[in-house]
Amino acid sequence: MGAAQDSPSVSIAILGLGRWGRHLLRNFLALSGVRVVAIADPNATRLHAAVVKFGLEHHTPAVFAFTDWAAALGLEGLEAVAIATPASTHADLLRAALKRGLHAFVEKPLTLSTADARELCQLAAAQGRQLVVDHTYLFHPAVQQGRSLVQQGQLGQLRYGSSSRTHLGPVRSDVDVLWDIAIHDIAIFNHWLGERPARVQAWGAAWLQPAPGMPAEISAKITPPGSSAVDAGLADLVWARLFYPSGFQAMLQVCWLNPERQRRLSVVGDRAALVFDEMATEPLVLQTGALMRQDGKFFPTDQARRAIAVSSEEPLRRACEHFLDCVQGDRPSSLSSGEVGVALVAVLEALSRSMAQAGAIVSVL
Repeated sequence: MGAAQDSPSVSIAILGLGRWGRHLLRNFLALSGVRVVAIADPNATRLHAAVVKFGLEHHTPAVFAFTDWAAALGLEGLEAVAIATPASTHADLLRAALKRGLHAFVEKPLTLSTADARELCQLAAAQGRQLVVDHTYLFHPAVQQGRSLVQQGQLGQLRYGSSSRTHLGPVRSDVDVLWDIAIHDIAIFNHWLGERPARVQAWGAAWLQPAPGMPAEISAKITPPGSSAVDAGLADLVWARLFYPSGFQAMLQVCWLNPERQRRLSVVGDRAALVFDEMATEPLVLQTGALMRQDGKFFPTDQARRAIAVSSEEPLRRACEHFLDCVQGDRPSSLSSGEVGVALVAVLEALSRSMAQAGAIVSVL
């Protein structure tokens, strides 16, 4: 998946130097086929810390540091940007970058609205530039192996899926937990199934950041489906349900206010279940088994557990390499294109509408 070795180096600027932006900077500095020519963050302290951490003050060729996005985007000779800024800034930054003729690699979600996301895909196409979304899990070796097993039919007829993604912070103030982390599991389900949800349902609770003027003890109440809807602020906990055209259903739990760290997703078929658990020693496991009926009772049969070997490559490194391949090969991403980003934003928008409608089942537009 590595970038072509005989291609000219792509000059790139990293916008945003928070936790994820620093990971992007680390990876792009280490890759061949790319030159980091600038970094930018309006927080001067964070900017300086990145300069020191990565030794950029002594870097050859020089890496420019800006506290102004526009100054970085206007740098002469710049060809691409990697954006790891708050989600609310993505649309404006991407629009400015694409209009300057820059290729763009952007942290998920692509934008906070499908209208903006579609516009940006059209702009990228019109400019002849590559727009790739950093849906990092799509580059995870276990996720890619899992898709192969599902698509090969090793699970049999697919029935349902479930996932649980919880931790104790970090807590964001620009989006709720749904927009922050549910997108990971939705992306994996879509990728494994090869289809997108047609309808969705969601409900949850906000303890830390209730709506302005609303007592926390009211906002924090878990709103079940069918209850009266209230503007509950930024949800800390969300349960979501995805309905796929094939009849498959998936249930997701996401929470950033849970001391138990969970990263588990499973798909169940009539012959086997596939489990992706990042916290386990063996992250990808195929668990076979079925029920046999005898004398009016059901008995387990054909039970076996097989750990699936996966490589230890860093998913983000693979994602960065993929972006460079797209830029140098002048071809759209086959895995995490802007269109994939649009589809996931559409699902998140529908889930947000469901939450606002007291957990009603709504269509994905």
